[in-house]
Amino acid sequence: MNDLFSVEGKTVVVTGGSRGIGLMIARGFVEGGARVVVSSRKAEVCAQVAAELSQVGECVALPADLSGEEACLGLAGEVGEREGRVHVLVNNAGATWGAALEAYPGAAWDKVLDLNLKAPFFLTRAMLPLLEAAAGPGDPARVVNVGSIDGLRVPAMPTYAYSASKAGLHHLTRVLARELGPRGITVNAIAPGPFESKMMAETLRLVGDQIAAAAPLGRIGQPDDMAGAALYLASRAGAYVTGAVIPVDGGLTTL
Repeated sequence: MNDLFSVEGKTVVVTGGSRGIGLMIARGFVEGGARVVVSSRKAEVCAQVAAELSQVGECVALPADLSGEEACLGLAGEVGEREGRVHVLVNNAGATWGAALEAYPGAAWDKVLDLNLKAPFFLTRAMLPLLEAAAGPGDPARVVNVGSIDGLRVPAMPTYAYSASKAGLHHLTRVLARELGPRGITVNAIAPGPFESKMMAETLRLVGDQIAAAAPLGRIGQPDDMAGAALYLASRAGAYVTGAVIPVDGGLTTL
């Protein structure tokens, strides 16, 4: 059973890995014995997180602003030079924007879709040679996209671009799963509910108790909940799962 869920020795890239859900996932992989590359926009924060996680296992920082295709190509090139292959790519970097319908700006759509939807596509495409190099019989390489329950249901907040981008990411996950399966790569998505993160901080401050009370499991998500889902998809236990969108939300999408 320990071997079934093991990620020991795998090389993992986590974008947006310096805080929030990305950090939860990165920490889980490091503690599981994987070699983790964390990438985020702020180089100093990225380096601090890598240094912290290196006290537990293997972790290096490769900062990048992934809002453009060139940066995605650049990160893939740096990872290729350093690692040679990638067993798991976690596309987690993201942004949100809230504004009333009448005032919702075009710039919000550009920023949010560039990072939440286009970057996972461009980075996955750029990483394909590294993912294919890591794939083996019965143990495919993995792409894990971090979506959101706001891409599965209508959100309460006026985050039009965010919810649309996450719904698009969920469907892109299915499309890429069909395309990349024959190349030895699975593609799945995790759709988190409320977790303590910078993106959710203000919402949880205002209505966190109500959100927790509304969830069938009666609480906000914890770091191990997120790490566990990612480790499952990346381990031998998840080797036959592809094209799935897994809500990790305490049951909120059942309401």
